[in-house]
Amino acid sequence: MKCPYCMKLDNKVIDSRLSKDGRMIRRRRECLGCGRRFTTYEKLEDVLPMVVKKDGRREPFNREKIIAGISMACRKRPISMANIEEFVDSLEIYFQELGKKEIDSSEIGERVVSELKRWDEVAYVRFASVYRQFKDISEFMSELEEIIKARKEVRNQ
Repeated sequence: MKCPYCMKLDNKVIDSRLSKDGRMIRRRRECLGCGRRFTTYEKLEDVLPMVVKKDGRREPFNREKIIAGISMACRKRPISMANIEEFVDSLEIYFQELGKKEIDSSEIGERVVSELKRWDEVAYVRFASVYRQFKDISEFMSELEEIIKARKEVRNQ
């Protein structure tokens, strides 16, 4: 590991700790050349499947793209960034453990939609309107009517 201050390669590890989720190791190091301390993080390189888009294109699984989409839907809603990142972490783990080389983007989208539906109705409708590509206001209204119907059923129980 190269020292970020003097660029020498000689250093020693002073402290190592596992991150809260156990997926990363934080190491505190001291440069033997200049004596300054710095922190490094080690993370297991994930082998994630390729995502097959609706038009047949294939692209690597991109957690940042998923976070951006969910964040946009949750904008000005009472959902923390920590909740979003935890959910995307769980998505990554799920798709890694499946062991498939390719997954359909619709599988990711449906998992996001169902989680947003549990979290917040407004965020759910925002995401669903883009993800499901509502063609007109009637499709949008039918989705809202389903939410209202489900809410009434819950109240009546």
